[in-house]
Amino acid sequence: MDSMKMVTSQPNVFLFVPNLIGYARVFLMFLAFYYMTDTEMYKITVGCYLLSQLLDAFDGHAARMLGQTSKLGAMLDQLTDRCSTLGLVMALGLLYPTWFLFFQCYAVLDIASHWLHLTASHYSGATSHKQIDLSANPLLYYYYQNRTVLFSMCAGNEVFFAALYLLRLRRVPLWPGTVSSEPSSSCVLP
Repeated sequence: MDSMKMVTSQPNVFLFVPNLIGYARVFLMFLAFYYMTDTEMYKITVGCYLLSQLLDAFDGHAARMLGQTSKLGAMLDQLTDRCSTLGLVMALGLLYPTWFLFFQCYAVLDIASHWLHLTASHYSGATSHKQIDLSANPLLYYYYQNRTVLFSMCAGNEVFFAALYLLRLRRVPLWPGTVSSEPSSSCVLP
């Protein structure tokens, strides 16, 4: 009987539902990046990008609902958020060359501020970057504790950048009832 030890199986964190959603987000992100410079494929680009961002609202919810929170999922979520926005901002820097410095500074600020916040959370002993002390920063506390505010701010940011991408290609209505069929002549994408 001693030679037959009971083996307890640990759940495979790589197959947690929220992480599977995260992998789908990464796939959609890279698909959007692949088509991002092809002005004929703008619908696929925006569809994949926005679907990846929309899935961001579901992975955390699924993790809490299914009891499948993990450090891998938290890191995957944060990295996918930063990388997807960075990829779109880089493309916008090409599409709007006069605004390149703005997009460059936005990318640096986005990455640096999130890294600093995560590092500060870690050293303060917080179990999550969303665990904020109200007395330390009421604005961040409200941002992370009110899911409506958090979702609205994140969605607004992503929709804004996606709209800039679409507007540069001039394939969306500028006013109701009008659509330009040609990309902007100043589009610098090949």
